[in-house]
Amino acid sequence: MKTLSVTLPGRSYDILIGSGLLARAAEHLRPVLPRAKKLFVVTDSNVAPIYLSALIPGLERAGFETACREIPAGEGSKSPAMLSALWEDMMDFGLTRTDAVIALGGGVVGDLAGFAAATYLRGIRFIQVPTTLLAMVDSSVGGKTAVDLDGGKNQAGAFWQPSLVVCDCDVLDTLPEREYRCGCAEVIKYGLLNNAPFFNDLMETPAKEQYEHVISTCVEMKKQVVLSDEFDRGERQKLNLGHTIGHAVEQCSGFTLLHGECVAIGMAVITRAAVKKGFCAKETLDAAEKILKLYDLPDQTAYSTDELLNMALADKKVANGKISLIVPEAVGKCSIRPVPAEALREWMQAGGIV
Repeated sequence: MKTLSVTLPGRSYDILIGSGLLARAAEHLRPVLPRAKKLFVVTDSNVAPIYLSALIPGLERAGFETACREIPAGEGSKSPAMLSALWEDMMDFGLTRTDAVIALGGGVVGDLAGFAAATYLRGIRFIQVPTTLLAMVDSSVGGKTAVDLDGGKNQAGAFWQPSLVVCDCDVLDTLPEREYRCGCAEVIKYGLLNNAPFFNDLMETPAKEQYEHVISTCVEMKKQVVLSDEFDRGERQKLNLGHTIGHAVEQCSGFTLLHGECVAIGMAVITRAAVKKGFCAKETLDAAEKILKLYDLPDQTAYSTDELLNMALADKKVANGKISLIVPEAVGKCSIRPVPAEALREWMQAGGIV
């Protein structure tokens, strides 16, 4: 097992990465939650039948009283209505400020449960137990929690750091192939963003053959970014590589395309635009397109500029009439380039969107 520690002003937490951690989660929770009596577990309809029974008995043997809310799997559950339902369930269970929430699932579960914890009783502790590759390498670390609004993805949320993150690599054995590929999109993002040797590792060896290395590498990179910019005002914006256009594609698809698929499209589009505008060489684009193809990820979209533009301009990253684009300059090097919002159409078209 590997342990990475995140130390922020006034608080810290560990990220555990290894095998067989789910059944032993209580061993790690009790020191983190010494006064907790009750744990409220949020999971979804895909994960509950497989992994809930592996988690709950250990928690109860450790003396915790547990309750569980199983939400429908999918982005549709990341809604204000579901958030409100969780608040009511937590209140009915008698959850107090010394108790905690556990998020057992992928990014949707983590975002929703984390936001519920951040806002219930003005904030109680929560534990991330991610069950997808994407959640392990990205959304479970760093404290971003949110729900979607009609006007956009993650438009209501809070920065609320977990008290512990437990990444059991064994649960990835049951991950559907499509979900695995989506996680690989975020993994590739880290290599393209700031780690050329890691990018080359992924070209040589599939992520699924080196899970512990992949997860620990990505988490260590994200940890360093979060330590330098917890509230996403500067360097942390680089983690949005591929996300401005990716989120727009995701919404246009009605979330029938998965997050990682859309991030892959977004990375390809912005890299094409960067080449056309002279910010990076074509070799960078060739490498990006090659690795996306290697992992069977999409690199273009049939949605038009007109369809995507309104979605993108409604994104929370737009401020003072500008949007910050994360632009590749080489494999392992990207820059933040604020551009006028009205220039986004040109960037999309330069990236091959018609």
